[in-house]
Amino acid sequence: MSVRARLSRRGFAAGLAALGFGGKALAQGFAELGADASGFAAVTPGRRFAFPADHGPHPDHRIEWWYLTANLSDTNGNAYGAQWTLFRQAMQPGPQRDGWANQQIWMGHAAVTRADTHRYSETFARGGVGQAGVDAEPFRAWIDSWQMRGLDPMSAATIAPLQINASGTDFGYALRLDATRPLVLEGDAGYSVKSERGQASYYYSQPFFTANGTLTIDGKSANVSGRAWMDREWSSQPLASDQTGWDWFALHFESGEKLMLYRLRQSRSQPYLTGNWIGANGQSIVLSANSIAMTPTATTEVAGRKLPTHWHIAVRDRNFTIETVPLNPASWMGTSFSYWEGPISFTGTHRGVGYLEMTGY
Repeated sequence: MSVRARLSRRGFAAGLAALGFGGKALAQGFAELGADASGFAAVTPGRRFAFPADHGPHPDHRIEWWYLTANLSDTNGNAYGAQWTLFRQAMQPGPQRDGWANQQIWMGHAAVTRADTHRYSETFARGGVGQAGVDAEPFRAWIDSWQMRGLDPMSAATIAPLQINASGTDFGYALRLDATRPLVLEGDAGYSVKSERGQASYYYSQPFFTANGTLTIDGKSANVSGRAWMDREWSSQPLASDQTGWDWFALHFESGEKLMLYRLRQSRSQPYLTGNWIGANGQSIVLSANSIAMTPTATTEVAGRKLPTHWHIAVRDRNFTIETVPLNPASWMGTSFSYWEGPISFTGTHRGVGYLEMTGY
């Protein structure tokens, strides 16, 4: 497969330096996202989100992303996963400069997963010259020919309907996304804490998308449908210097409820756990770290390392206990900052599908 070097969404900052895009070298935390953020805007509690404005970019912060994952199936019941992501990285703080002097770098990821294959692609663009960007209204996020755009009449409260498309040398997809429930603020009303030292991001999601469209692998197309989840985050220093990686879950229950969980692994202390339980009505509740258990149950050897691809997850406050299984245990992103990401299913007190991302292994 012909693919340029890929990075995980939170590995973007260090990847830009490694790939020679210039800017100050970073040297702290996983993917160097714990580096000093002097000159960039801070993330503080109590922010009032405003839509559609917050669907657009926040160039006073160092990093942000528009990130979509979809659990899909075709008319024969075959399962697939799809990913569409756009990252923005500011190489320097300060007022935005025009043209090629603009300090924003953009990166796009696209991927599809099936039980027997995992395909991905990446593209880079410079800000200020029209190669990539995001417009809040009418909503459009794009890089080269890949785009996520609002369809008339798009609701700012649901960021729907949307049309997304992307393609690589051996895959492609085009999906329509619809939602009737409003956006969900993750963390504490959108303030998502990442460590005991105060690192945080602004974070909201649309976990209630339904997806319909076509997906193509090796020239063979299939009509697909399913559920999709979009994450929006922005920050200037999202991690602490001793955080070595994370395990992140986004889960769709058959009941219509949702669950976002992550475990940030730390070299000098126990992992930092957090999550949000999202009701079928869209109400989001922060979970107590003491109620969360995330335990690997089986590993898969991928790219010369053992990865925890099967998990036992419990939320004691919710009488919730599940076992997760990957669609494709070899969903490995062999990049400069390599990571695992792919669709999963789960059974137990609840059943459903979702996505898992693991970094730092």
